[in-house]
Amino acid sequence: MLRAVIFDLDGVLVDSEHLWRDAEIAVFGSLGVALDDERCRETTGLRVDEVVAYWFARERWDTSSSQTQDIAGALVAEMARALQTARVIPGAVEAVRFCAARGARLAVASSSPAELIAVALERLGIAELIEVCHSAMDEDYGKPHPAVYLTAAAKLGVLPVDCVAIEDSLNGVIAAKAARMCCVAVPERPAPAFAVADLVIDGLEQFGPDLWARLEAAVG
Repeated sequence: MLRAVIFDLDGVLVDSEHLWRDAEIAVFGSLGVALDDERCRETTGLRVDEVVAYWFARERWDTSSSQTQDIAGALVAEMARALQTARVIPGAVEAVRFCAARGARLAVASSSPAELIAVALERLGIAELIEVCHSAMDEDYGKPHPAVYLTAAAKLGVLPVDCVAIEDSLNGVIAAKAARMCCVAVPERPAPAFAVADLVIDGLEQFGPDLWARLEAAVG
């Protein structure tokens, strides 16, 4: 039965994917690595340390003055500032409140560090509704590995098969399905690969009784 809904954060609840891209373009640009929006999409859904490792493997900048943890720290600092005024995804707050009203246990499972999850939830004004916040930074592996979703479900005390995950990235969808969860994809850019999700919707404004009935049927 549908007992819990686990939301991704970036691109699902808060419009922050472009903010991550802006931060990456600025920080990596200072290292002589030229990124643009399209290249940044290659790492959508990855942890910040994995993003740094991904580009270092390809660009090999001088590490004598810029260690991996310093670069990751600079990205997080940029994002902490940007999230203060980030745009809330249309329908996001209403979707969270709808799920809560239906009696679902709620969690956030994100690749973002815990400090950024906290900042974003305060920005959204829904921190009191989210029972569990779990960052993939606390796992050995980030998305598309299912660990972040499995741990979030365990913290809720709910079986993964009784959870619905809401994702916008393909890495996130793969992680949720590998965790044996029903997955709703809300992609920034529709693509055939998202067919792996149980449902693909255009936006969180679609959350309502009809969608909920479809989710209950998919989980049941």
